[in-house]
Amino acid sequence: MNTADFDFYLPEELIAQVPLEKRDSSRLLIVDKTTGAMTDSHFDHIIDELEPGDALVMNNTRVLPARLYGQKPDTQGHVELLLLKNTQGDQWEVLAKPAKRLKVGAKVAFGDGRLMATIIEELEHGGRIVEFDYQGIFLEVLESLGEMPLPPYIHEKLDDRERYQTVYAKENGSAAAPTAGLHFTQDLLDKIEAKGVKLVYLTLHVGLGTFRPVSVENLDEHEMHSEFYSLSAQAAQTLNEAKANGGRIVAVGTTSIRTLETIGNKFDGHLEADSGWTNIFIKPGYTFKIVDAFSTNFHLPKSTLVMLVSAFAGRELTLSAYQHAVEERYRFFSFGDAMFIK
Repeated sequence: MNTADFDFYLPEELIAQVPLEKRDSSRLLIVDKTTGAMTDSHFDHIIDELEPGDALVMNNTRVLPARLYGQKPDTQGHVELLLLKNTQGDQWEVLAKPAKRLKVGAKVAFGDGRLMATIIEELEHGGRIVEFDYQGIFLEVLESLGEMPLPPYIHEKLDDRERYQTVYAKENGSAAAPTAGLHFTQDLLDKIEAKGVKLVYLTLHVGLGTFRPVSVENLDEHEMHSEFYSLSAQAAQTLNEAKANGGRIVAVGTTSIRTLETIGNKFDGHLEADSGWTNIFIKPGYTFKIVDAFSTNFHLPKSTLVMLVSAFAGRELTLSAYQHAVEERYRFFSFGDAMFIK
């Protein structure tokens, strides 16, 4: 299949710029992949789509305030670094702007020198490996100096940085939010659990590659980025028991799906405690091993995320659902509305 097969028309005004005041007041498009039926609803009604014995799987990664603005002490030139992942110790892979001015050995100061970065390796596409020097605890320094790395299609400033975190965010490490989870409130999760649905958490640290459009025409030539994931023994046991007892594995978001399917492929359809790096590319033709249903936001045209949804629901139904969402003026992308596919 070709990248162009997953294109669709999206009016720019449908790209949500700010989150709704109440998380679970967003809209929800319910899609039945067997019948093709679509139902317009609201997100707090997702509880009606879940049954006792199901397991709802959520990604508890926490977004780092990973965008840093600093200066080169020698030239006073402005520099922006976006932290992508911790490689070892105080060394990080970053995306640098303007990268051409940052050769090996160059230094960048942040917050009047409270945080210093030294370039130790040059990577392609503006990537760099830097080593940070600071006093105290790195994450505390980052919290005080960094900004939330909102996607480039969001132009409004975020007043409350916690709105770009899920209410269950726990494990620091993401460069972007697992946005399908932004719709849940703690009250809604409590009601879901009270219904007899198991709440299960895993971790996948989201990299920016998730949102990058596919640059090749032939999908077989596309290389996925790698992201770190982790599933505990207790979570694996709960999910295996739910499956064995006839319950469904319902994933929240594409990051949860990628983690579950990575582990399911590794252990022949079974789940075990596991951690590592995944670059799984789920596209039409893929056979799902673990996930029975899922919620997700509306994604970028020609993105690997639309391809993943198409692998589950079929390309024609997926694009039909997107067309319906456009016609009904659903809100798109990170702060937008959601769909539930069963």
